[in-house]
Amino acid sequence: MPRPCRVGVQLPEVERPVGWPELFSMARTAESAGLDSLWLGDHLLYDLPGGVTRGPWEVWTSLAAIAAVTERIELGPLVASTGFHEPAMLAKQAATVDGISGGRLILGLGAGWNEREYRAFGLRYDRRVSRFEEAFTIIRILLREGRVDYRGTYHSAEDCVLDPRPVRPGGPPLVLGSVGERMMRIGLPHVDAWNVWWSDYGNTPDGFTSVRSRVEQAAAAAGRGPGEVAATAAVLVQLPGGGGRLMGDTYNAAVQPVQGTPEAIAAHVQAMAAAGATHLQLVLDPITEASIEVVGEALQLLDRD
Repeated sequence: MPRPCRVGVQLPEVERPVGWPELFSMARTAESAGLDSLWLGDHLLYDLPGGVTRGPWEVWTSLAAIAAVTERIELGPLVASTGFHEPAMLAKQAATVDGISGGRLILGLGAGWNEREYRAFGLRYDRRVSRFEEAFTIIRILLREGRVDYRGTYHSAEDCVLDPRPVRPGGPPLVLGSVGERMMRIGLPHVDAWNVWWSDYGNTPDGFTSVRSRVEQAAAAAGRGPGEVAATAAVLVQLPGGGGRLMGDTYNAAVQPVQGTPEAIAAHVQAMAAAGATHLQLVLDPITEASIEVVGEALQLLDRD
């Protein structure tokens, strides 16, 4: 029997310094363990407890590198901030990673939230949703049609042609990384899926059900049919040795993590799928190769059911 939904993991961000030999090994371990997807956060730096400032590797070069050392597993940003690049260039980067991977990119897009990193890197933080709306228009038209001529208040793309095109006709699947009301009005008429972070729905199937109901209403108002926009969610999982998800101290809410045994992970995946999730991104604490192998054991249980 097929597993109830697709399951991926997010690779380390700023939990601890991780070099490329280990990241490559994690990616290969995830692929060999049967996971469906690999995800990278698109961030530049965080202020962490104790006065420490730390940043992850840049997401698009990282995705390109991981695409080159894997063969089957899907990969994508969770999610790419449209405020970090001019939109036509972001579309170019996405098409390039899609080409390197042989058509395995899933493109999550959002407006960003961490003002600290915008200011540190000289990026505009004001009117993020308005900027996102224009950027999203340019990105999706370029990836799906290959050409756009657009002049907006914040962004422009003058007779821009995307060549080479993405591997798949119509480009990579687009995922809206927000359940905000205005963001949904902008994205739901066009995207293939939406995503919610674990702290935004309480990390429980019931919490996800509530959010999904609200998104389905917004999707219907945008002219989409029931379930036409796939529902996806990040899930916090804590394994032995985990000390709490390390990230910016203004974003994560206190939730009960899923206990990191194969049986508990498998049961939670089944419950989330029953609540309507089609794809889950597991955020593992700690994120190590051993943790990824435990997820592989959970998938073996699911695949046997």
